[in-house]
Amino acid sequence: MLTKTGFPLGYGRRVLSEIDSTNAEAARIAGTLAGPEWILALNQTASRGRRGRAWHFPKGNFAATLVLHPREAPDVVALRSFVASLALYDALVACGVQAQSLALKWPNDVLLNGGKVAGILLESIGAGGGVSHLAIGIGVNLADAPLASDVEALAMRPVSLLSEAGVAISPEDFLDLLASAYARQESQFTTYGFAAIRDAWLARAAKLGEVITARTMNSETTGTFETVDAQGNLVLKTSEGRVAIAAADVFF
Repeated sequence: MLTKTGFPLGYGRRVLSEIDSTNAEAARIAGTLAGPEWILALNQTASRGRRGRAWHFPKGNFAATLVLHPREAPDVVALRSFVASLALYDALVACGVQAQSLALKWPNDVLLNGGKVAGILLESIGAGGGVSHLAIGIGVNLADAPLASDVEALAMRPVSLLSEAGVAISPEDFLDLLASAYARQESQFTTYGFAAIRDAWLARAAKLGEVITARTMNSETTGTFETVDAQGNLVLKTSEGRVAIAAADVFF
């Protein structure tokens, strides 16, 4: 259900002209929120991605965080990276991107014409063995993308929505599309569990059935991308058998 302004009912909407990081702001205000809340920053001064990496943030791009107070066990809470990926896919289609040009890259990226257009960063704070709040940080290259020289070696080619799809949209308007898409996917997740989310994600997965490489801080595994299992692990078929990987950077 949507409000009169088109925002999903029950979700707060906070737009800030400038902040260090929307995930950092989420950590600061999470304890004061009665329900889920979206935080959008029109400018970020300390953007970051996975493993604390610096993240390029030109004017006109999208940086937002959804703050949730989940009730599930931590391993279930973490599956919301797939929920967010599907919501991003739906929001991009809703603003005019051709569905066949999009793909989802495990664990948390969205690709447009084979280049990275969006990424997701989950951060949580625990309490008593559970999760007191979850911050789902989302960055989308709406207007501009970093130069290839600005990203780490072997990383996906960065692209923007404007350059690759010819779609111009403001961060505020994209937030409305994304929030609605997320609310629908969240409802699916909480009602039916991960199975339906997993199936939908796999139907949109990049390089499914192809040989890829997963790298952690200490190891590297190359194999055929077979599936994502019920725990959200990447499953590779290697010469030594099937390997399930909980967290890694994936390279094609």
